Amino acid sequence: MTGQPTALQAIPGHIALIMDGNGRWAENRSLPKFKGHEAGMDAMIRVVRHASDIGVKHLTVYAFSTENWKRSVGEVAGIFDLLLIYVNRELEELHRNGVRVDILGDRTPFSKKVNAALDKTIQKTKDNDGLRFHIALNYGGRADILMAAKDFAMTFAEGHLEKSLKDFDERDFARYLYTDGTPDPDLLIRPGGEKRLSNFLLWQIAYAELVFSDVLWPDFGPEDLDLAIGEYGARKRRFGGRI
Repeated sequence: MTGQPTALQAIPGHIALIMDGNGRWAENRSLPKFKGHEAGMDAMIRVVRHASDIGVKHLTVYAFSTENWKRSVGEVAGIFDLLLIYVNRELEELHRNGVRVDILGDRTPFSKKVNAALDKTIQKTKDNDGLRFHIALNYGGRADILMAAKDFAMTFAEGHLEKSLKDFDERDFARYLYTDGTPDPDLLIRPGGEKRLSNFLLWQIAYAELVFSDVLWPDFGPEDLDLAIGEYGARKRRFGGRI
């Protein structure tokens, strides 16, 4: 990645982040995998603070995918333990800084303890008007679209559709997604060296700019975010048209 953000208008309104590389970071240091997740949580805290400071309106992080259940029971439990630590430890600072937190994904498999902590965080920050921090948990892009299609089909079958089917458009369908009310990402960043989307926000990133970084997520910091934003600011977004 090259470049630095040169002006406030170059900062995207919505940044999506695939936090990748925790396991390899730990392996490179001959550390247990949970140490990589701990370091990754610290990186997330740094990035959220910086995104808030520079005026990003929306930040969505891929914290746990629908496919991550395939990992070992111990690793999954460790990830959720860290999540509890994060929301309990950082809640007051998030609230003090005006950050509003919400969750994208299916929370039904989560324990009562995890859901209670998430509910507390959402309720505490719901009236804040600063950075909107969206945490994708048990989220998958295909599952999101499938859920939306089912909900739409049910609405249509029950005769509750607000307009005729022929007038139903993409914006109407987007209301059935987890991201209802949230603008689509302008920029998707994936640290960790991989160059794939991994089933993240597949509908929403149709016209997002993509930036890939070789920096493993635990080492990713404000300067790396600035570099990605700088690369974003140097591009011309055409949305299918010509400029």
